[in-house]
Amino acid sequence: MQNGALRGAVIAVAGAGGPAGRATLIRLAEAGATVVGADNDPARLAEAVDAARYANGGATVTGETVDLLDLDSTRAWALGIEKEFGRVDGLVHLVGGWRGGAKFDDTDLADWDLLEKLLVRTVQHTSLAFYDALQRAGDGRYLLISAAGASKPTAGNAAYSAAKAAAEAWTLAMADGFRKAGGEDGPQAAAAILVVKALVHDAMRAERPNAKFAGFTDVKELAEAIEGVWGRPAAEVNGNRLWLTEKP
Repeated sequence: MQNGALRGAVIAVAGAGGPAGRATLIRLAEAGATVVGADNDPARLAEAVDAARYANGGATVTGETVDLLDLDSTRAWALGIEKEFGRVDGLVHLVGGWRGGAKFDDTDLADWDLLEKLLVRTVQHTSLAFYDALQRAGDGRYLLISAAGASKPTAGNAAYSAAKAAAEAWTLAMADGFRKAGGEDGPQAAAAILVVKALVHDAMRAERPNAKFAGFTDVKELAEAIEGVWGRPAAEVNGNRLWLTEKP
């Protein structure tokens, strides 16, 4: 049963094929939004889209394979959504990836090369591609999912933490653009960061039944928090880190 909180909204989800993406598609569709997912894995994306449709009979959930490492392709995706549905009310950035080691001096700079693409370049491209559309929507939201390690890096996670910190800085710069565009009336659109320690889902619990996953955020809880951002004023969330775990 759709709760209708986001009825009429059109929300894009980058990295929709993973467990967090699947949970987010389901939750946003349940709230009544039209949801457009993107992933670089067509089979995984199709499964996530089908799951969201099945869970919410009658919901409009679509998927498109998009190369988010190519700015022109990302812009084409954003323009295509707005052309088809008339508006874009949100972009949820769930593109992830992790590489790390035990010690700082074991860091492989090839990890940075990969993580810079996954965690930074995709943020740059999606934010630039969707910025104007989110402004036009009147209540647009750009949501980056980040990690607590960006604020307190550990020795073995130098590349990962640095990439996450760069993505956060880029998102905060976008938020400043929204603030300036709003002038004295305040921002109409908002860019915000949802911070987790790490994510957990049912398959992980099944694989490790004795694990505590202390401080982890369940992907369903993350999806609920994502939906809730639209229920808060733009000025309240714009340029802020919204913590879903304890601050380090």
